[in-house]
Amino acid sequence: MILYADMFSGISGDMILGALVDIGTPVNWLTDQLAGVLNGFKIKTSVVYKNHLRAIDLSVDVVGEDASHRHYTDIKAMIKNSALSDMVKQQSLAAFKKIAGAEAGIHGKDIDNIHFHEVGAIDSLVDIIGTFLCIEYLEIDKVYASTISLGSGSVRCSHGVIPVPVPATMAILKDTPVKASDAGTEIVTPTGAAIIKTLTNDFGPMPDMTIKKIGYGSGKRDTGSKLPNLLRIVLGEKVSEEGLEKRAINRETIYVAKTNVDDMSPEVSGFLMETLFAKKALDVCYVPVQMKKNRPGLQIEVICHQQDLDSVIDVILTQTTSIGVRYHECERFFLTRENAVIDTAFGKVQVKKIINPDTSIRYVPEYEAAKKIATQKSIPLKDVYITILSGAALLDSQGERI
Repeated sequence: MILYADMFSGISGDMILGALVDIGTPVNWLTDQLAGVLNGFKIKTSVVYKNHLRAIDLSVDVVGEDASHRHYTDIKAMIKNSALSDMVKQQSLAAFKKIAGAEAGIHGKDIDNIHFHEVGAIDSLVDIIGTFLCIEYLEIDKVYASTISLGSGSVRCSHGVIPVPVPATMAILKDTPVKASDAGTEIVTPTGAAIIKTLTNDFGPMPDMTIKKIGYGSGKRDTGSKLPNLLRIVLGEKVSEEGLEKRAINRETIYVAKTNVDDMSPEVSGFLMETLFAKKALDVCYVPVQMKKNRPGLQIEVICHQQDLDSVIDVILTQTTSIGVRYHECERFFLTRENAVIDTAFGKVQVKKIINPDTSIRYVPEYEAAKKIATQKSIPLKDVYITILSGAALLDSQGERI
């Protein structure tokens, strides 16, 4: 099974735990599992409606325990010495390490000496450990997640008034795609950020899937947003790509950025292409176009991954005369390829090893390597290609001669 977390209104620990209960995790089972690690708590759930959407509002009542000064080392020992499965232990420890590391960096302290304050309280322990128990119970193999919507404004905590998103949340979400929302308060907590960062590295659109269940977990705040303070999770089965797998064809989501220019020196185009590839562009091409007032121009098209889109657009707007860039998301299919070195009539040569759709192997000479041979031996470049390709046709998948 796979799971998609739709964070249109942020995420917190109680929101994701409530949503996981909504799609089928029994509260009694969850309580029994947690009782082997913690004591002094009670999980309560109730059905609420926000914008007429049914959701589970989950809360944790503390019964006679004050955990406001629990250290990170205490939490590590508690989890490691428990009877939890290895997966739940590893994931829980990873989430707490993210929070502890963020707090340590903010306050300039050693990670093991961090007092967890609210994060170390029993409700956060229930949220974090409970989430990974639910993932195990529901037999979820992989988690995908949307870009995270962030709130704004300020909140009061034990250190005084601080901006939203709070510093710990911002630190945890480093290298994670986020976007602004119209919420005027905190909608992503450190606990929620640590959980989703631990669960997934795949942030973006919903993957191809067959939907089986949908769950909603409710937040506690009135966010001031037009959207309800809910987290939606979708449980399903990944759409089979057996045909593609048998043909060794890969699939991924990419972004295409384009712009047209008719007043740029051609000398800039070479440097521009080099700079775009340095910024992790997957491909760059120039297409002659006829522009307004019948002027000849150049269309610049760049393919990249989502995380590199901003850098690519920045390069285009900085290095060219363009005043605007358009972009769109699309899917691409591609063959697996990797760098390799093979023995040829010219000695060892750098090539690309490509797996064809029928899983057979072909080798393609690297241009710079072939150019170097042609220059050194004073022979035509096309003859170098022919010689390398004819020899490569006799190699197996390990680069050994057949």
